[in-house]
Amino acid sequence: MKTILCYGDSNTWGYRPGTKDRYSRTERWVGVLQQELGTDYEVIAEGLNGRTTVWDDPIEGYKNGKEQLIPILTSHKPIDLVTIMLGTNDLKRRFGLGAYDIAEGAGTLVEIVQKSNCGPENRAPQVLLIAPPPVAQLTEYNEMFEGAADKSRQFSHHYRRVAEELDCAFLDAGAFVVSSDLDGIHLDASEHKKLGLAVAARVREILG
Repeated sequence: MKTILCYGDSNTWGYRPGTKDRYSRTERWVGVLQQELGTDYEVIAEGLNGRTTVWDDPIEGYKNGKEQLIPILTSHKPIDLVTIMLGTNDLKRRFGLGAYDIAEGAGTLVEIVQKSNCGPENRAPQVLLIAPPPVAQLTEYNEMFEGAADKSRQFSHHYRRVAEELDCAFLDAGAFVVSSDLDGIHLDASEHKKLGLAVAARVREILG
């Protein structure tokens, strides 16, 4: 059995736009991924609402993906593949970051995985870096994410660049899904299914 760790934020956790509750396990994209891959794979969902790539959040706290990554990797080893889809929360106005620096933050996480011994036989797991989908029309989060939509449209380019520099696999989520019109950031159930299927296809290419 191969183990896949999905490291992400509220869209990996399964935040439902509009009602603000959580999708069921089978509705979340990680659940779709598990169903699609079948019993030869174990898919571990590690999604946290508000998680950033490498930044301390001065308001919410405890959201720094860099600080949490090694403990999570170690607790689930051995891991064959780690998917990383983070960066949307880095777009919050309080951080003042552009797409280039956000992608670099995601790259730092890739390097942590690549330098770890959390894969089979104490090797490093493989990594699939996923560029988050662009932000859509913002509603309640408009002030918090001011200017995020334009920056997020540059994610695909910069995340692909980072993946090439670090020699890891890449997927552009925005090529398959769109953010919900209900809040501009999270995914509708139909998009979770599309993303889960797209990631499953990429996983098969990576792991065979």
